[in-house]
Amino acid sequence: MRGTVVRSPRDLTPDFSSKNTMTPMTAESAAPPPVSDPTGYELGILERRLLPSDDFLALWDAILIDPVIKDRLLAQALLNFTIRPTVDRSRLPLHGLILLVGPPGTGKTSLARGLAAMTAARMPHLGPFQYLEVDPHDVANAGLGQRQKAVTQLLGATIARYARQRPTIVLLDEVETLAVARSGLSLDVNPIDIHRATDALLAQLDVLAAHTPQLLFVATSNFPEAIDEAFLSRSDLLVTIERPSAEACRTIFFDTLQALADHYPAIRGLLNSPEIESAAAICRDLDGRQIRKLVLAACTLRHETALDPNTVQAADFLEALQRGKEEHRNLKERR
Repeated sequence: MRGTVVRSPRDLTPDFSSKNTMTPMTAESAAPPPVSDPTGYELGILERRLLPSDDFLALWDAILIDPVIKDRLLAQALLNFTIRPTVDRSRLPLHGLILLVGPPGTGKTSLARGLAAMTAARMPHLGPFQYLEVDPHDVANAGLGQRQKAVTQLLGATIARYARQRPTIVLLDEVETLAVARSGLSLDVNPIDIHRATDALLAQLDVLAAHTPQLLFVATSNFPEAIDEAFLSRSDLLVTIERPSAEACRTIFFDTLQALADHYPAIRGLLNSPEIESAAAICRDLDGRQIRKLVLAACTLRHETALDPNTVQAADFLEALQRGKEEHRNLKERR
């Protein structure tokens, strides 16, 4: 598999014990993590790897959405690395930021990862791309009064350092955790540190946009109304990823079945049965993640099937979809 992957542990807590007044951190002031550090931990970095990588490229194909949306996303990413190094930002103010919003389970995170890999694959003349995935909760959990400093360190030091070395794509998942809508904050309830952290994020985005043209952020959110307006205005492209259509739900269902059949050939003999057609119809109104998980749930109805999925029956898929959809319906009613 192409690509070198390093994941950082979530259970390590950075030390922000300094009581000095915070000053802006520049890219030049940051040093890379010690080579002797076996964990490779860096504040706010959940994963880093070189692109393209085969598993991320597979994600691009696995997310079944309107191909027009995929074309727009890829074109925007390619444009970012094509013209940002050469254009005048005062007249063409690109920030290197794509924002994906929409309900949970619609594949935004997987789509962002696939987009990063596809961009790298389409631009081999730039060499390997660096991929960084931000852990927003690592930053948000910095001690009281230290969140602003953590945001500045992450963007102004760590990300800037990587982006100076090679073309870099950064995934900001659950971006509303970092870009909190300041208009909705109450200083009586929310610490001023949260307000200042959003200020720091916006300031660093502006600095990076001006000085690191070989950098692209892809942000995702299930709650766009919780994102600060100033962050939204910095987005070069904002795309809403909707829940799949009835036709897309059917396609996702059969794609998941085929993926199982690739490893357990007996399942191929079930694909044309009436029960499978009925199960496909039940998938309507579910999201892609729910459909794929409920297909797999069919293999958990009996112990022998869990041990050997070749023994699964067409009726199992129908039962799993019926049970799952009823459970989701009951959960919505309780809410």
